[in-house]
Amino acid sequence: MPIITRREPSAASDGGAAPALGCYPEDEGVARRFCRAAPREPRSTMNKLIFANLLQRPVRSIISVLAVAIEVVMILSIVAIFMGMLDDQKQRTNGIGADLVVSPSNTSFLNGMSGAPMPAKLADFLGRLPHVAVAAPVISKFSMAGSVEILYGIDYPSYNALKPFTWVAGGPFQGPYDVIVDDVFVRTGKGHRVGETIEIFNRPFRICGIVESGKGGRRLMPIETMGALTGNDGKASVIYLKSDNPANEDAIRQEIATTRGLEDYNVQSMADVISLYTPSKFPGFDLALNVVITIAVIVGILVIFQTMYTAVLERTREIGILKSMGASKLTIVGVVLRETALLAVAGLLVGIAATYGVRALLNLRFPAFSFELTTAWIIRGAAIALVSSICGALYPAWMAARKDPIDALAYE
Repeated sequence: MPIITRREPSAASDGGAAPALGCYPEDEGVARRFCRAAPREPRSTMNKLIFANLLQRPVRSIISVLAVAIEVVMILSIVAIFMGMLDDQKQRTNGIGADLVVSPSNTSFLNGMSGAPMPAKLADFLGRLPHVAVAAPVISKFSMAGSVEILYGIDYPSYNALKPFTWVAGGPFQGPYDVIVDDVFVRTGKGHRVGETIEIFNRPFRICGIVESGKGGRRLMPIETMGALTGNDGKASVIYLKSDNPANEDAIRQEIATTRGLEDYNVQSMADVISLYTPSKFPGFDLALNVVITIAVIVGILVIFQTMYTAVLERTREIGILKSMGASKLTIVGVVLRETALLAVAGLLVGIAATYGVRALLNLRFPAFSFELTTAWIIRGAAIALVSSICGALYPAWMAARKDPIDALAYE
């Protein structure tokens, strides 16, 4: 077994100046990086030790960094996808220009999820009520054909009266199988143009006009056509109302509530509808998010645990040298946890950069897809990944701290 000897500082050495306490291990290949620096610089010495240990096994360190990065990407991406869809729908619903939304009492506030349970002719009656300037019936249909979207069937004159379309090219419907698309949809695929034929509900539709985005759906067709294709002739999902003055909204609500046959109808302000677009109101959002975060945390903990556990086993002799030099258990634990923290920080930076890369690729491949990456969730995701990494290193650190220095020095 190599024997470590110590020599007291000599006044004669180094030109009469008393040097720092030196270490002279017989096995210099193992202990040199522990004993080279003086005790006056313990922090810098330990930092050098930590970096040396990580660089000694570069492949293992890179794998650990990538594991943390994947954990970060998983958390941030799923949140960005959900929040992007939510915020995009919120903005486009708000852009319709209505003040009030009328719907049956048993329908969901989510567009496209409740079919068309109310008669479209009800819009004519509502449009004649005092203080109602416009009443526009709409059929919204959730579709997953090719991409996830909500198709709109509109009565063009009344829908445009809520808030006029801003035209980029083309114009209103000229036939039953015309469709208006927004400028975001135009950029999907290989691009689209006015006059082009696209398929909706397995039927060819001609693009008659292109408008600026933010006016409900990305593709809008005549309400009569939507009703015929979905089995909802003469029906509507909701009726949007525009008041002659915002101060008269309560009067409109009261008028509808006191009209026979309409007592059970919901009349909500657009602000109330928009306020419902939160993660807690969407079925499965919190569950899906928690499942993804849990899986990501488990992966991060296991990879870091394996990395640091293996590192501790390989450095048993080195740990013994540190303890023989007087390193406390807390010092040993600190070395392991600081190595882990360094790997975690590197993984966080790589993960955040990779998430922005994912956003760029999605925007390039799917221009209509919203990817909402917020600073709050970046911080939260980074904190989750860092804590899970530290948790994964706790047992290896404790195992290293409790090693007996004599047994560790005898380890081959």
